[in-house]
Amino acid sequence: MRAIVQDAYGTADAMRFDAAAERPVPGDDDVLVRVRAAGVDAGVWHLMTGTPYPVRLMGYGLRRPKHRVPGMDLAGTVEAVGANVTRLRPGDEVFGIGKGAYAEYACAPQAKLALKPPFLSFEQAAALPVSGLTALQALRDRGGLTVGQKVLVIGASGGVGSYAVQLAKAYGAEVTGVCGTAKADLVRSLGADHVIDYTRADIEGGTAGGVVRYDLILDIAGGRPVARLRRALAPRGTLVLVGNETGGRWTGGLGRLLWAALLSPFVRQRLRPMAAAERYEDLVVLGEFVGAGRLTPALDRTYPLSEAPEAVRSLAEHRVRGKAVITV
Repeated sequence: MRAIVQDAYGTADAMRFDAAAERPVPGDDDVLVRVRAAGVDAGVWHLMTGTPYPVRLMGYGLRRPKHRVPGMDLAGTVEAVGANVTRLRPGDEVFGIGKGAYAEYACAPQAKLALKPPFLSFEQAAALPVSGLTALQALRDRGGLTVGQKVLVIGASGGVGSYAVQLAKAYGAEVTGVCGTAKADLVRSLGADHVIDYTRADIEGGTAGGVVRYDLILDIAGGRPVARLRRALAPRGTLVLVGNETGGRWTGGLGRLLWAALLSPFVRQRLRPMAAAERYEDLVVLGEFVGAGRLTPALDRTYPLSEAPEAVRSLAEHRVRGKAVITV
């Protein structure tokens, strides 16, 4: 099969196109998917570079990638199913999370796949799983979002942020999005009530009516210290930290996440690190939001499979508005 492969950790240059890669074989609990589109997210970049280094100790390969074909988000058609698969059958159109999505065929556990809503294209569906699940669980589960709360989304123009803005609005919140000048129009189009251009103002700045204190702050891969974020948080507000890209190769910002978890029991504010769970049930929830017109994947552009390295490079250089998708 045609695929993107990677035999060593490194930059996007470590990825290459292979027209004769080995086709995967599904296990008893797996589904073989004929991939139509695959999403690009920060997780792909981390597994490409092998950083922060603790990632390698989590089963992804110490010296080189354990899985030669990158990619997790996928959408396509079921080609074959394992012996224990009962919910899906060949011919079903699905979306979800698997391994080796940057290829013509990829395997995914049945528990991480859902039927693709018919009103979504394969490209839109492939943009949804990882980022959409992270945004949903950060707001609903970790953030405890309720109607009428003031929500601040830092990183509102990215993959997770573009979904978080829309979902927070769908849950009845007043949403402020933080982004750069070039992406402010995108964040407004997603439904944000207010937009803060971080090149001109800071989240701690006031408005005509006084300083804003947020009930929920969602910090997506940001680098602001916890103390600074807390100053913008209501006395009993919740801070949810989704990743960190500023901690270097060894810690990857894990120190900030650990500090938040250790401090939380001793302050009135709730400080919560976030790690998304890859659940079929929440894929269904995302599909329901899309069907109700409350959520739309913000696609920046699509790339053919052979240009997947350029798609990942664009993400790493912060050139993507919303989501980038690879068509297979």
